[in-house]
Amino acid sequence: MENYLEEELIIGGIEINYLYVCKTKLWYFVRGITMEQESDFVDLGKFLHEKSYFGEEKEVQIGSIKIDFIKKRDVIEIHEVKRGKQMEKAHIMQVLYYIYYLNSLGIKSKAILHYPKLKEIKEIELKENNKEEIKRAIKEIEYIKSLKEPPEPIYQKICKNCAYYELCFI
Repeated sequence: MENYLEEELIIGGIEINYLYVCKTKLWYFVRGITMEQESDFVDLGKFLHEKSYFGEEKEVQIGSIKIDFIKKRDVIEIHEVKRGKQMEKAHIMQVLYYIYYLNSLGIKSKAILHYPKLKEIKEIELKENNKEEIKRAIKEIEYIKSLKEPPEPIYQKICKNCAYYELCFI
């Protein structure tokens, strides 16, 4: 088994997700500045999550990660429910981190991303090149956490619907 640093395992999946969505949002989030409670889009995502896959165990917490639901098969299946594919790279990296995390605990797993509004699923497995990308992401998150000021926001189409929009652009 590979050597994993304990510090790597204190990062949550949302931090990995935010790294690929917006580094400024990540910086605010790791400082406890959370704006999502005011977001209609977050509420919609929670509603979709609660109403989809009725009967599944919801939000399984393992250490610093919180998985939408799991199923035990020949390997543990990590299931994440997402509203849309606009930030698919962030979704993929988030579940790859979950697999990486569980592997470091000796638990074999794979992930399934669910896009119920699109009626699509995507299976994700951790490959060697993904491990290297996860390790780089962890280092970048640690760097962003160490910054005294937030990284300069980069405007994207998704910004106008972001809960952090006012912190970044107003």
